[in-house]
Amino acid sequence: MVVGLLLRAWPRGLAFGPGALSRLLSTGFDPGQYLQLSIVPTMHYQDSLPRLPIPKLEDTIRRYLSAQKPLLDDGQFRKTEQLCKSFENGIGKELHKQLVAQDKQNKHTSYISGPWFDMYLTARDPIVLNFNPFMSFNPDPKSEYNDQLTRATNMTVSAVRFLKTLRADLLEPEVFHLNPAKSDTDTFKRLIRFVPSSLSWYGAYLVNAYPLDMSQYFRLFNSTRLPKPSRDELFTDDKARHLLVLRKGHFYVFDVLDQDGNIVSASEIQAHLKYILSDSSLAPEFPLSYLTSENRDIWAELRQKLVSGGNEETLRKVDSAVFCLCLDDFPIKDLVHLSHNMLHGDGTNRWFDKSFNLIIAKDGTAAIHFEHAWGDGVAVLRFFNEVFKDSTQAPAITPRSQPANTDSSVAVQKLNFKLNDALKTGISAAKEKFDATMKTLTIDYIQFQRGGKEFLKKQKLSPDSVAQLAFQMALLQQYGQTVATYESCSTAAFKHGRTETIRPASIFTKRCSEAFVREPSKHSAGELQHMIAKCSTHHNQLTKEAAMGETGFGEHALRSCCPRHWGQGFDRHLFALRYLGAAKGIDLPELYLDPAYRQINHNILSTSTLSSPAVNIGGFAPVVPDGFGIAYAVHDNWIGCNVSAYQGRNAHEFLQCVEKALEGMFDALEGKAIKS
Repeated sequence: MVVGLLLRAWPRGLAFGPGALSRLLSTGFDPGQYLQLSIVPTMHYQDSLPRLPIPKLEDTIRRYLSAQKPLLDDGQFRKTEQLCKSFENGIGKELHKQLVAQDKQNKHTSYISGPWFDMYLTARDPIVLNFNPFMSFNPDPKSEYNDQLTRATNMTVSAVRFLKTLRADLLEPEVFHLNPAKSDTDTFKRLIRFVPSSLSWYGAYLVNAYPLDMSQYFRLFNSTRLPKPSRDELFTDDKARHLLVLRKGHFYVFDVLDQDGNIVSASEIQAHLKYILSDSSLAPEFPLSYLTSENRDIWAELRQKLVSGGNEETLRKVDSAVFCLCLDDFPIKDLVHLSHNMLHGDGTNRWFDKSFNLIIAKDGTAAIHFEHAWGDGVAVLRFFNEVFKDSTQAPAITPRSQPANTDSSVAVQKLNFKLNDALKTGISAAKEKFDATMKTLTIDYIQFQRGGKEFLKKQKLSPDSVAQLAFQMALLQQYGQTVATYESCSTAAFKHGRTETIRPASIFTKRCSEAFVREPSKHSAGELQHMIAKCSTHHNQLTKEAAMGETGFGEHALRSCCPRHWGQGFDRHLFALRYLGAAKGIDLPELYLDPAYRQINHNILSTSTLSSPAVNIGGFAPVVPDGFGIAYAVHDNWIGCNVSAYQGRNAHEFLQCVEKALEGMFDALEGKAIKS
């Protein structure tokens, strides 16, 4: 039936030439240069991806007010409700009409893509802590492969294999399969590759498969965020063939691709990295990397001084490098040390502006630290997963492999920067600010071992909703408040989609949290179970509206809704209307001047979840000074939570409250009495 529908879907009489794989096979290429050889071209679905819908204004206002309800008292809510009505019937209506018209004229992209790039690139705050997150890899299952040189070589080769596979159109398209038995098969792939790109998404949709936007992937490599006055720029030079390596604050480059575009032999890469690791030079007195942690306008001014001081070509080598490999000279002590090191380190051995830094510690602990303006977690996680799989299952070298007999002193170039007094002063000032800021950041981590996804699904509950409910209870327990809460979810199911916000704090979570925290003995286990279930149902609905299922494209919502109902959060819509009004010189509407609007966008609880067999732990800093940055994952039989906070908030105490909340909910779900 599916085959028949597809055959009827595309125009008759079209001739199809050989794909990238056929062309490469005919030229006698080396398959070892690639991660995979997809018969479906990487960007096959891109042209036919659905467009991100602009919600109806009345729906956005309704959802916005629903999110405000638990945060405001009755008087505040009535005032906000009135401002919303005025906006909906006045300037908001006109702005929405203009936004829809503008969107119709720009069908190649999404209504949020341009404003979202501007939001990131015009921000003047330092990108370290304020924007850049990290994800750390699990150790290689074969312990001897966690030697720093071995792992650095294998991960570098796997990363460059990914680059080559992507650019050759041989990387499997990113697809969310709801029924993999039908869609993730050779039979389907052999069929769908012949469906024109303008129709291919519909072919996948017929078998319950959902291709995701891959427009960000090209920025993974050879890319850097360049500081400029007022607005930064994203720079990419896909012709460059060299790797940037940082060690002890020194910069080194060497080619990882030869002139024909082939990967340099793994034994040569191993030899060059061994040469760098053997460099006994002391750390530089003025480590240049600190400048990438500065305020963006200050860094832009200092960068111009670097350029005019004779460093333009050297900076070009940094900016255009395939990626940045950071080799740290110490082992990781524990998960808290890991988080601090991969999120910010000591500032000397990272280039925070690169699209990503691959960090490998002395004991082989590895992580990706990435700049956020160019892309989101979907692209980075795909790269992360592929590199982990390839480097552990098909490693380029073994611990017993010998480096090539090559003269690395010729192949490896150590970069030297000419620094005048103004630049030295700038580096010293940046270091001082960096050190002072990092001293204020605390991080702590828990593993809740009593249960996870399996237990919660048996209770017919959304695991994500239970984790979010625990955060609400913890904040109420610790500070007696219900506050603005942000949960990130992806809209990559749409062309040029970015992210949308789920607002987990609701009247249901507030009621449930108060019952558990303030009066548990007044409610039976059955009543508490019913409250948890209501929170779960509401959270599922919010998630369906915002994206497509549980964060990370969970199944339950995809099964029960269709694409026209996705992408219906309110945050990005209100942001786009505000952005459009500012671009047209319109005075800021009263809705945006409302203290309630400022409060709901002051996200004290900023949360994000991901799960992958390759991920050990991830993390990011709070988005506001008095907030928490909460990275979490609900695994089959346990829940992990990594929390950051600045002075004035206590990450350790917050996690103790999270653990108590989870214990209370699990007690209630098991029918036990709740302790006060």
